[in-house]
Amino acid sequence: MNNIDTHKTGNAPKGLFKDSNFLWMIGGGAISMLGDQFTLIALPWLVLKMTGDTLILGIVLALISVPRALLILLGGAVVDRYSPKTVMMQTKYINTLLLGILSALIFYGKLELWMVYALALGLGISTAFSIPSGTSMLPRVVQPSQLQPANGIMLGMRQLTMFIGPVLAGLLIALFGTQESGMVHDAQGLAAAFFFDCFTYAFSAWTLSKVRMNEGMPKSPGATPAAQKPALLKSLAEGLRYCWNEKQLRSCFIYWAAIAFFIMGPIQIALPVMANQLSNSASALGLMAGSHGAGTLLGMALAGMKPNLRFGNLGRTILLVDFLVGILFAPMGLISASWQGALILLSVGILGGFLHVAVFTWVQKQVPPYMIGRAMSMFMFIFMGIGPVSAAFTGWLLRGITIPQLFMGSGSLLILIVITATQFSPIATVTDKRAAA
Repeated sequence: MNNIDTHKTGNAPKGLFKDSNFLWMIGGGAISMLGDQFTLIALPWLVLKMTGDTLILGIVLALISVPRALLILLGGAVVDRYSPKTVMMQTKYINTLLLGILSALIFYGKLELWMVYALALGLGISTAFSIPSGTSMLPRVVQPSQLQPANGIMLGMRQLTMFIGPVLAGLLIALFGTQESGMVHDAQGLAAAFFFDCFTYAFSAWTLSKVRMNEGMPKSPGATPAAQKPALLKSLAEGLRYCWNEKQLRSCFIYWAAIAFFIMGPIQIALPVMANQLSNSASALGLMAGSHGAGTLLGMALAGMKPNLRFGNLGRTILLVDFLVGILFAPMGLISASWQGALILLSVGILGGFLHVAVFTWVQKQVPPYMIGRAMSMFMFIFMGIGPVSAAFTGWLLRGITIPQLFMGSGSLLILIVITATQFSPIATVTDKRAAA
């Protein structure tokens, strides 16, 4: 968050909402992000109803997440070589087709497990190209003075869909559920959820076709096709070297990787299992996931209103917040009703949303301007790479331990990581200011 340009951009949001070009983009983007939440709820529920096996659920989620993590840098290179609008349009067409096929197979009772694997892999590969194309669109759609508020609107819209989307998805599946088709329980509700996401991709492709791109963007000097690949490899190596040589940055990245491992898996894998045990209804999963999204939105709003809210400094704030998350996580497996889980995840979301803004801002301040893109991509790669590993490990682990044991172990290890980082790493000394060279 940067308060320096407040006077220059204070009226920019009003101008954005009068810009039909931006409205076409945000309108389609909002409904597409809402549809994504339907698939995020429906897919784990589908796999559990088909197999009841948490390991298979972890494999399916990994088939989406691993290609996304491995290919996202390639996706960025493709976007730079071609138009981000062209790449985004192609991914929307592909996802429309994949989700339409999935919905039809469920509805007619023809779905088999290998088909789920193949469709999940296709969605993962497509996402690796849609993420960099989506993040490259706004600078080519709005004026430079409007870019910051435009990003703020898009980020807020995404968090809002993360709040309402899971709740609506859970209600839709529960409303049209109860009927079995082939080997899938809740078949009609699941088919409806995937078809809604299919529709949102088709609709957002139509709105995107209305968006006019600013083709006057300056091109990078020396970006000739012959030199592009060697320059890219050299640039990536330089970014890795920089992140490793910066002591605070290296320590924080390693720390966040450890935190992600013990948080992302239980949320992705254990929550659907817990919801199934509590009420055997997708609405319970929607309530808990929606509460986490609502908490994240509130936490980001708090970070925006109180940008200087710290416990001593940023590093101590990070450690304190993660310590509190560990305390909240430990008893999560002992809940007896979905509303109890919703309250815990609401609190976890608030804490995580607050740190999300603070940490992103710190990374952007910590690195020089010419390194921000590579440092932020490394940050995203950590979570995209750790997430599927954590999900697969959690699915395997739940074959031998109970849900209460999983959350108690995750929370306790999280607290232990915080204590270890406090004693043996420089994280506690991290401030919001850029480190001296």
